[in-house]
Amino acid sequence: MSPLAHLSQGQKIFAFASMCLGMFIALLDIQIVSASLRDIGGGLSAGADDVAWIQTAYLIAEIVVIPLSGWLSRVFSTRWLFAASAAGFTITSLLCGAAWDIQSMIVFRAAQGFLGGSMIPTVFTTAFVFFEGKQRVIAAATIGAIASLAPTLGPTLGGWITDHYSWHWLFFINLVPGVFVAIAVPLLVKIDEPDLSLLKSGDWAGMALIAIFLGCLEYTLEEGPRWNWLEDDTIRTTAWVSLVAGVLFVWRGLTAQHPVVDLRALKDRNFALGCFFSFVTGIGLFATIYLTPLFLGRVEGYSAFQIGKAVFSTGVFQILSIPLYAFLANRVDLRWLLMLGLALFTASMIEFIPITHDWSSTELLLPQALRGIGQQMAVPPTVTLTLGGLAPARLKYASGLFNLMRNLGGAMGIAGCATILNDRTNLHFFRLAERLTPVNEAMNSSWSDLSGATEASSAALKQLWLLTFREAQTLTYADAFFCIMLCFAVATVMVPLMRKVQPPTGPSADAH
Repeated sequence: MSPLAHLSQGQKIFAFASMCLGMFIALLDIQIVSASLRDIGGGLSAGADDVAWIQTAYLIAEIVVIPLSGWLSRVFSTRWLFAASAAGFTITSLLCGAAWDIQSMIVFRAAQGFLGGSMIPTVFTTAFVFFEGKQRVIAAATIGAIASLAPTLGPTLGGWITDHYSWHWLFFINLVPGVFVAIAVPLLVKIDEPDLSLLKSGDWAGMALIAIFLGCLEYTLEEGPRWNWLEDDTIRTTAWVSLVAGVLFVWRGLTAQHPVVDLRALKDRNFALGCFFSFVTGIGLFATIYLTPLFLGRVEGYSAFQIGKAVFSTGVFQILSIPLYAFLANRVDLRWLLMLGLALFTASMIEFIPITHDWSSTELLLPQALRGIGQQMAVPPTVTLTLGGLAPARLKYASGLFNLMRNLGGAMGIAGCATILNDRTNLHFFRLAERLTPVNEAMNSSWSDLSGATEASSAALKQLWLLTFREAQTLTYADAFFCIMLCFAVATVMVPLMRKVQPPTGPSADAH
């Protein structure tokens, strides 16, 4: 008898919703601290460099465990892996909220990311086992909405919590849903059985290689912009270690009899293209969430809660577009919906390019609306087109790789934007400064106003420097949005290469 035979449709939906809740809090915690790092640093008496590791430690740990989740779910079963992941995430959330110094916080955040990361890819596997036909489309739309909505809402929710309560509650809010998920999922999600014999034949060398490869890569991407990339000895070392480990991991994945990550799935055109689209959407999701709060904080001087309110419109428009997507998904080829979503995201970045120093929520509304709708139209079709045609036995391994690509895209997107902000700000500043000469009438007029409003020319000079630097920063943000736009434009024109998804034929390889 199928392990799903005892479950009613309502129980399947409840079990799936419980897993989605776990996935949501795991993804939310990536960005929930981003608008509150200054407050956390103040509470723990930590400097800016140390505080940045609150996010970096979580990302490194999560990005390492995600591709391992397919093998772990075969060893311990989907329900017990998910339950253990939820329980570990909950306990470490409590520890993060109770952290007494920056060192303990970094350790607990790394544990939180590592223990909670398995909740993300296992939801994808369960959705395609539980549901078929139109229900599968709705399930994929739900997962896609969560995957893009949770990081988007992170800064907003985090800023509100910090302003109204304290930064400790950024982590304590996970306790109730975490306990609920840890109890509910093992009671209902009985889609497979554990196979502890796999521990004897586990690809331990592949696990070590992927951990070294991804850990060093994530460190390089996160810290590289701050330390001028390969000019720093540590960054140069981690980059080389990551490269060597990555090459060895690919070789191992293609030659081992039971590799920890199914790289052979990349032979399937839809899966390979889907991983690429997942990578690009990761760039868009995380890089824009990184850029917009930075712009509002550095250029506009917004507080954490003001930043949250300003970027909230993206989430609102994404939620409002969910019914539209559900309506179209059963009537329109998903490839064209994916193309529409990527095109809308491209248009959003085009709208961001003419950004100026006095933009507020009003000017941000249209580009963020386009981004929110684009996210909803792009992410769910990618999930269905990429994973919908794979057999459940292969799905477990492939979903980890698919989710890894989104997080890698986010890491590389953030690193690339940070480098652009660092290098291009100096370039724009010097170009603007070259034009501030006595022959520039606009500069003479501004100088008269500034020197007339201040008692000393040195104070006026400082004001002029600040104005120039502000404009240089603004131009640099436009450059970053332009680069993101190019990525999405390339992805948009590649969509027709995908085939229309066909469900797998034959019985599940996981059937018991």
